[in-house]
Amino acid sequence: MAPSFGWWAKGSHKGTPVVVKMENPNWSMEELQAPSEDDFPVGNTPRGTREKARGKNAKQLTWGLILKAHRAAGCLTSIASTLVALGSAIRRRVASGRTDADTDNGSANENKTVKTRFYSCIKVFLWLSLLLLGFEIAAYFKGWHFGAPKLQLQYVFTAPFGVRDFFDSLYSRWVLIRVELILCLGCFWIRFKKIKPIPKQVAVADPESGENGFFPMALVQIPMCNEIEVYQQSIAAVCNLDWPKSKILIQVLDDSDDPTIQLLIKEEVHKWQQQGVHIVYRHRVIRDGYKAGNLKSAMSCSYVKDYEFVAIFDADFQPNPDFFKRTIPHFKDNEDVGLVQARWSFINKDENLLTRLQNINLSFHFEVEQQVNGVFTNFFGFNGTAGVWRIKALEDSGGWLERTTVEDMDIAVRAHLCGWKFIFLNDVECQCELPESYEAYRKQQHRWHSGPMQLFRLCLPDIIRAKISVWKKFNMIFLFFLLRKLILPFYSFTLFCIILPMTMFVPEAELPAWVVCYIPATMSFLNILPAPKSFPFIVPYLLFENTMSVTKFNAMISGVFQLGSTYEWVVTKKSGRSSEGDLVSLIKKQPKHQRGGSESNLDELKTEFKQEQKAKKKKHNRIYRKELALAFLLLTASARSILSAQGIHFNFLLFQGISFLLIGLDLISEQVL
Repeated sequence: MAPSFGWWAKGSHKGTPVVVKMENPNWSMEELQAPSEDDFPVGNTPRGTREKARGKNAKQLTWGLILKAHRAAGCLTSIASTLVALGSAIRRRVASGRTDADTDNGSANENKTVKTRFYSCIKVFLWLSLLLLGFEIAAYFKGWHFGAPKLQLQYVFTAPFGVRDFFDSLYSRWVLIRVELILCLGCFWIRFKKIKPIPKQVAVADPESGENGFFPMALVQIPMCNEIEVYQQSIAAVCNLDWPKSKILIQVLDDSDDPTIQLLIKEEVHKWQQQGVHIVYRHRVIRDGYKAGNLKSAMSCSYVKDYEFVAIFDADFQPNPDFFKRTIPHFKDNEDVGLVQARWSFINKDENLLTRLQNINLSFHFEVEQQVNGVFTNFFGFNGTAGVWRIKALEDSGGWLERTTVEDMDIAVRAHLCGWKFIFLNDVECQCELPESYEAYRKQQHRWHSGPMQLFRLCLPDIIRAKISVWKKFNMIFLFFLLRKLILPFYSFTLFCIILPMTMFVPEAELPAWVVCYIPATMSFLNILPAPKSFPFIVPYLLFENTMSVTKFNAMISGVFQLGSTYEWVVTKKSGRSSEGDLVSLIKKQPKHQRGGSESNLDELKTEFKQEQKAKKKKHNRIYRKELALAFLLLTASARSILSAQGIHFNFLLFQGISFLLIGLDLISEQVL
C-alpha cells in the first residue's frame, strides 16, 4: 500500500503568496494565497471541497476588488488635492493683483508705449476670435454644421521652392528641419569618432609646486552687481583654483549700488587676501555700460599687460580647481586660438518644471550647437562666462564695447572676423544656477534675443566686408544670427499663436497636419536628444517653447527696430542654492584664522542685512497679460475647431492654450511666500 502524504499536503500551498496591506488603520491585513489545484475542482471532486474552493475564490476576489478600489480612491484623492492646491494658487495670484505691467527697478527704464503695443495687437486678435466664435455658435445651433476646410495652405509654404505633388510636403519638411538635423548628425559623428580637442603635452616644471605643465600668467575676473546671494561661493571657488599663486590675479569687479553689499564683498576679498590669495577689489564710481563697461574698466589697469590670458566667471559660477589645467594648455603652440569655452552644468536643474525645461534647451545649445560649430567651423558665440580669452585676441578685436547688451556675442563676432579660432570643451563643466522664477527667466530671454538682433544690425556691414570665406559669412549671417534668433521665434509665434487659431474661423483654410504636428514634434525630439533623461518632458517642452516664442518674438522685434526695451539690462535673480552643499569642501580647505571684533560685527551686519532684505523683498508671482490673452485666443479657437471636427487641431490648440494659461498665471515656477 502506497504511503499517504495527506498529513503534510493540507498545510502546503502552491503558488506565490500575496500580502495585501491597507493604508487605512480601520482595515485589517489579509494574506491571500495564489491559486492552488484545490481552487479549481475538476472531475470527481467531492461537493464539499467544491463549495469550499468557491468560497475561497470569492474571498480572494473580494479582497482584490477592495485593493483596487483603495488604489483608485488614493489616486482620486491625490488628483483632488492637486486641483484644490491649483485653485488656491490661482486665487492667490488673482487676489494679489500683480501683473507684468507693474514696474519695478528692473523695468523702470522700459518704454511703456512700446511695452503695451504688442499686448494691444494680441487683444485685437482675441476679441475678433470671440466675436467670430459667437457667430459660429449661433450658426451651429441653426443647423449649419461645418465640414473640414477645403483650401490647402501647404502650397503657400512650398510655392517659392517650385515643388508640387508628391515632393511638396517632403521638401517643405526638409527645409524647416534640416539645420537642426545637420547639427544633430554632426553631434552623433563627434560621439562616434570620439572627437575632442586634445592639448599638447609640455614638460615645463613650475618652480613653486614642482609640477610639469604650462603655467602662463592668468587673470581672473568676477563681474557682479548686487549679487548678495552668491558672491561668497564664486569668490571661494575661484580662490581655490589649482594654479601657482605667483601667476594668477583675481579681480572682483563689483558694480553694486548698495553700500552694505559693497562692504560685505570688500570684506570677503580682504579675508582671502589675508590667506595669501592674490585678489583685488574694484568698484567703479561711474557705472556705465553694464557688464561690458565693467570689464572694459578692469582691462584698462596698468598691470594687465603682465598677463597673457583672462578667465571670466559670473557671480553664480563655481569652476572646479583644475579648470585652468584643463583649459589653458589648449593655447600652447596654437597662436591662432583666441578663446577656450567650457560648458555649463546646473546645480538646480531638477528644482521645478521651469528648470527642467531650461536644462533641455541649454543641453542642446552646448552639446550640439557649440560643440559641432567648435569642431567643424572653429566659431561659436562666447557665453559670457566660464571661458578663457587670450588677451591679445581681445585687444586685436577692439576690446569690450558698450554698444549692446550682449557684449559676449559682440566680442566673439569681432574676434572671428579678425581670424581668431575658438575651442569648445564639452567635457569641462562649470557649475552654475538656472533661474527658478518665470519672471527672471523671461527677462533673461528678452535680453538674449533682443541683443543679437541689435548686434546683427551693427555687425552686418563688417561681416560683408570681412576677409573670410563665403561659407563663413553665410554661417554667421544665416545660421548664427537669423535662424535661432529671428526665423524660429517668428515661425513659432506667427504660425502657432496667430495663424493657426485664426484659420479656425476661415472655413476655406486648412493647415496640413505636418505643419501643426510633425515639424514641431521632430524639432522637439532633436532638441531633447542631448538630455535623454528628460525624455518624459518632451511634450511639455514642445508646448513651453511655443509659449516662450511670445517673449522671444517681442524681443526680436525690439532688437530689429531698436526699441526702448533693447537697451534694458536686468541682472538675473539668484537664489544662492548652489552654495548650500558645494562650499562644504571649500570650507574644509580654508585655514582657520582669528575672529576679531570687526569680523564679529560684520557677521551681525550680514545677518541683519539679509533679514531686512527678506522682510522688504518678498517673492511674488505675477500674472502675465500677453500669455493669458493668447491662452484665451487658443482656447477659443479650440472650441471653434470642435464645430468643424478637426481633431488634431483641437488637441494642439487645447493643450497649447492650457500651457499658455499655466504660464500666464505663473504656475510652473516658484510659489508665493
